[in-house]
Amino acid sequence: MLRKVMFPGFLIRLGARAVVLAAILAAAPAVMCARSSKRTATTAPAAFSASQVAPTNAGKIVRKVIVINVPVSVLNKRGFPVIDLTRKDFEVFEDGKRQSITYFRQEPLPPLRIGLVLDTSNSMKMQMKFERDAASEFVYNILAAQNARNKIFLETFDESSNLVQDFTSDPDLLNTKIRSLKAGGGKALYDAIYNACEKMLHAGPPEDTRRLLVVISDGLDVQSKHTMAEAISMAHRAETAIYTIGNSTYGFANPGDKYLRELAEDTGGGSFFPLEKEVGADLATGYLSHGTMDPSGYENIGLGARSGIYTAERLMHLSDALQSLGRELHSQYSIGYTPTDQNLDGTYRRIRVVVRRRDVKVRYKTGYFALANR
Repeated sequence: MLRKVMFPGFLIRLGARAVVLAAILAAAPAVMCARSSKRTATTAPAAFSASQVAPTNAGKIVRKVIVINVPVSVLNKRGFPVIDLTRKDFEVFEDGKRQSITYFRQEPLPPLRIGLVLDTSNSMKMQMKFERDAASEFVYNILAAQNARNKIFLETFDESSNLVQDFTSDPDLLNTKIRSLKAGGGKALYDAIYNACEKMLHAGPPEDTRRLLVVISDGLDVQSKHTMAEAISMAHRAETAIYTIGNSTYGFANPGDKYLRELAEDTGGGSFFPLEKEVGADLATGYLSHGTMDPSGYENIGLGARSGIYTAERLMHLSDALQSLGRELHSQYSIGYTPTDQNLDGTYRRIRVVVRRRDVKVRYKTGYFALANR
């Protein structure tokens, strides 16, 4: 006898095939479960971000803990590095709250990642030869004589920026590129800094490297699409300090100097003006005096050059400034701390380093963004 059984949307006649149908219905949940399991396995994240937790095989929960690396330079009144400090001489604050230092070292220091940014605009034509010489010497000092783990990339700018050489630890390769540089064109300084800092985002984990830009320019900008504030913000995002070397014409006031100072101060770097001082020897500026100005203050009579332009002797002190920077980088302290606030909320956290030593100048990374993909 046949019976009619109603299912939603179906009318099934049960008879001799009832056993087969029952078997199919019984197996369906297991099949659906297996398919669901396969789908979950293919869509599950392969890794966890810093703000996530992941269970281990032992059933434990593992959370990534942020560790912030802060390169610190300590200089005396004459610009010489102070190298006899200990862990107890430093205090670190984040957003005004004191942090516990988890590691402190002078050697080995994390490797350097340097962006060498050279002004090749039309206003640099007279200075270009000396700019090339100074940059070449700096490259050899950082790469050949000191640490092969360090890497430098070369960028130039006029009305646009140009990556001449990617990160490399080969000083000969870099110097070949530096020697071929020529000046000409407009000036877009802030765009060049913005682009260089964007590149720094891919220079390796910030906790494992020391990132900085070395910018040689007169500080003037007339064609950038980005503002100085945007360039500084990108430097903060990339956790990159900016060191500026002013190379404006000696004997004249240069409005770009204040911008070079601001770029350095707001990012934890330093500014050097080799031709700014009239007399004296000062490693903080890298300038050793070789003459003076006339009583009116308008002409440079040093070395018999009665004009406002550089003399060859004075231009050579660009190299002194870069040597001073090199000494600073090789004598830094590396301080690490684990922030008390581990919430990765995307906010910018300001860092302040206090040194228990009188009459010193302290330079350090000014902060970081609390992001999972630092």
